[in-house]
Amino acid sequence: MADYIQTARRVIQTEIDGLSALAQGLDAQFTRAVEMLLAVKGRVIVSGMGKSGHVGRKIAATLASTGTPAQFVHPAEASHGDLGMVTRDDLALVLSNSGETPELADLIAHTRRFNIPLIGVAARPQSTLMRQADLGLLLPAAAEACGNGIVPTTSTTMTLALGDALAIALMEHREFTPEHFRTFHPGGKLGALLAKVGDLMHRDMPLVGQAAPMSEALLVISQKGYGVTGVTDDAGALVGIITDGDLRRHMQGLLDLDAASVMTRAPRTIAPEALAEAALAQMQDRKITCLFAVSDGTPQGILHIHDCLRAGLV
Repeated sequence: MADYIQTARRVIQTEIDGLSALAQGLDAQFTRAVEMLLAVKGRVIVSGMGKSGHVGRKIAATLASTGTPAQFVHPAEASHGDLGMVTRDDLALVLSNSGETPELADLIAHTRRFNIPLIGVAARPQSTLMRQADLGLLLPAAAEACGNGIVPTTSTTMTLALGDALAIALMEHREFTPEHFRTFHPGGKLGALLAKVGDLMHRDMPLVGQAAPMSEALLVISQKGYGVTGVTDDAGALVGIITDGDLRRHMQGLLDLDAASVMTRAPRTIAPEALAEAALAQMQDRKITCLFAVSDGTPQGILHIHDCLRAGLV
């Protein structure tokens, strides 16, 4: 019986060896490539054919999501009009393991004709791509994981890793923050994890003054639908909260009391700029359903646990 796990381990180790060679071989050319990418006024146009094209799409997506405007242009489509997407303000990052992919010829010629900076990524230093490029990033000589050298495996893994290295180097130089990252990832689990309390909170808050009779507080609790009301002092600062538990504890003669007599003082709050994930953790830890978002003591909004659930935090 075939040992599939042994095959898998051999493939992975072969690719690890290629990545190690890639890491060890990085030199001043990589630094120059980052500097060229930083200087781009337009976009980074990534292109490649076949498996290199699939890798190129991922590199373009990673660059775009980390602060470097980028777009993938298919080389065959480029020859039929999409060259119009490539402007003098752009830079072309062209991928080809052999460096001789014929479909790239028109794109390369276009960059030379209009003095568009070209960075080539290939494994053959004397290939057409590397000779034409303003700067070449050479992939090390490494065996493909298929064993016979015909299936792009190690070469595509190295190309992908090199693209990631460029993207992260650019990101760190630009001091790209999680907040920037969220701007490009508003949807899905990642966007939810990076959402802030201020993005999800409601500004139409249930609030009453300390001297408000409980009949008024009960009306506000009912109208707003959060099951609570905040209590503020004369300066508008949040000084307490009235919850279902407070109502039960003061059931006897409740309507004869004012809000200050029933409220729980110094309630748990959170800042509007805090991550919504932190608010959810606090609500779950304290077994509460709402948090007031407070800035300098003044309530700015209210966040319900259902808001976190709708945002996809759980």
